Amino acid sequence: MSKRIISLLKHSFMILISAACIFPLLWMISSSLKTQSTIFSDMSLFVLRPSWQNYITAWVKGNFGIYFLNSVFYTVTIVGGIVLVSSLAAYAFARLEFPFKNFLFLLLLAPMMIPIPGGFVALYVLLNKMHLINTRIGYILPQINAGLAMSIFLLKSFFEKIPRDLEDSARIDGCSRLGIYWHLCLPLAKPALAIVVIYNTLYVWNEYLLAMLILSDKSLMPLTRGLMIFRGEHVTQYPILMAGMCIATIPIIFLYLLMQKHIIKGVMAGAVKG
Repeated sequence: MSKRIISLLKHSFMILISAACIFPLLWMISSSLKTQSTIFSDMSLFVLRPSWQNYITAWVKGNFGIYFLNSVFYTVTIVGGIVLVSSLAAYAFARLEFPFKNFLFLLLLAPMMIPIPGGFVALYVLLNKMHLINTRIGYILPQINAGLAMSIFLLKSFFEKIPRDLEDSARIDGCSRLGIYWHLCLPLAKPALAIVVIYNTLYVWNEYLLAMLILSDKSLMPLTRGLMIFRGEHVTQYPILMAGMCIATIPIIFLYLLMQKHIIKGVMAGAVKG
């Protein structure tokens, strides 16, 4: 009986935690279907007369088409760059021998101890001197750099767990170092790559501070900056703002559902191997 009570308490606790995590999402969806006059008076989650026009207004009035495509472009480019560079570097640190390898690895991980906004002043000065302010490349490169440390750290631990016998067999068959990396190590590291992709996608898709710092042209701004069009100096259009936030959330939810299987494998593999 005691085991059943403990199990019931554990499941009840997890249900409460899940409800606390889901509630803000439900509140955002509910608020996006209300009007400006009812959003503060109607506290219910279920809207009897939903205003679907808020989504159309958010997309059209907010020029969400441009901001949405910009965010997709930035996310795909930055995450792709992080995966490519970090996987190559992680493979080198895990499998190759070269002078000062451990020191260089620790030096590479050092930026993880520094908050990203802490380097904004130096970053702005550097980008300004390189004439990269208010450019796509000036927004992309710093974020690729910011995502490398954690990604290399995660991938290196996975590459080190791959049996060397598999590499030796591939080398006997005439596979080069680059071929082993591409045809053997990357496919086996799919769970780790999934974690790297979803972690960096969440960061890049929700990034706001760097965009506010270096981007001034509306045609270059990501979706997070586009949401601010509904926040006025005196009046904020909360229902339309919430509708815009729902639109911005959909791709992340879809990506997580798409990669959920690999993410769970990666977490379980890390738990077992740790």
